Amino acid sequence: MTTPALLNHLSEGPASAPPLLLGPSLGTSYALWDAVAPELSVRHRVIRWDLPGHGGSPADLIGPGATVGDLAELVLALADSLGVERFAYAGVSLGGAVGLHLAVHHSERVSSLAVVCSSAHFDGAKAWEERAARVREEGLAQLARSADARWFTPGFTVPRLVRDHREADPGAYAACCDALAAFDLRERIGEISVPTLLVAGREDPATPPAHLRELADAVPGSTLTEIPGASHLAPAERPEAVLTALRAHFDGDAGRGMAVRREVLGDAHVDRAQGRQTPFTARFQDFISRYAWGEIWTDETLSRRERSMVTLTALVAHGHYEELAMHVRAARRNGLSADEIGAVLLQTAVYCGVPAANSAFATAQRVLAEEADGAAG
Repeated sequence: MTTPALLNHLSEGPASAPPLLLGPSLGTSYALWDAVAPELSVRHRVIRWDLPGHGGSPADLIGPGATVGDLAELVLALADSLGVERFAYAGVSLGGAVGLHLAVHHSERVSSLAVVCSSAHFDGAKAWEERAARVREEGLAQLARSADARWFTPGFTVPRLVRDHREADPGAYAACCDALAAFDLRERIGEISVPTLLVAGREDPATPPAHLRELADAVPGSTLTEIPGASHLAPAERPEAVLTALRAHFDGDAGRGMAVRREVLGDAHVDRAQGRQTPFTARFQDFISRYAWGEIWTDETLSRRERSMVTLTALVAHGHYEELAMHVRAARRNGLSADEIGAVLLQTAVYCGVPAANSAFATAQRVLAEEADGAAG
């Protein structure tokens, strides 16, 4: 039995992590995501894929008259082959169109969506039909010479992506042009129900910000981000800005971290910390909420009880007794008894030293006494 050909792909990150598929734009390969995917793979099973005839994907996966729906079916076949039932998805340009199609026609497979420098339509069929005919007749060498002007702001380039453009299969590239020519989802995008992020390159001539605003107006609950200094291939030109937007969308923003921070440390402490915040410390406070509380403390590999025990030990080891007092209170909220906290501190006497444990016991005893007095009052 012959195994059906699949899209070429690269998988990064833990196999047990939530899957995130990344789609490319016309003329590029999955290298478009080189500056973004490794960072996303810290918390996701990132699967980047190549369009037919691009990068390492077979050219004969599509032919003349192809549609975005055909490309979406190839993506689903790839996901099925990898045992991925439901996934988050981000795509650029044609890859973004594939994401929109999936969110409309296969919403049960998509958990959340990011549409980057893309659109619900690509300004009609004529220009794409003309480009397809030209590529079928002349190949891609001439068109690739103008890639920088179409993709990037003046003076910027990514040679690997330009080479991918030049070396793509002309027939498959033309079939992708056919798909763009036929694509118009404007009548259906209001049906999208998954959390949706829209990212526009402010200098993008191919899918200007107005196209993303049109999507934002139509997709319920969507969020729009415009990136200054970015043209059509924003993940390559402004990877830091794109990464920040995607992390906030797919991983949960500082708001989720703030909720966990309040659950563990208590409203009074967090309110005091927020009240002391200044413009100088604001980014640090956001970092704590987003990273420590929004990523580390929400990881279910360890329970909150276990995280409290690890945290108490680390604070004793480094002599951070003011923080220790705060986390003794947090440990009580996380379900540790006074005896269990004492056992943790006794363990630190062996591995961190008796003087450190002595100070830690004094700090913890004060906190526990305050708690008892508060309960009695």
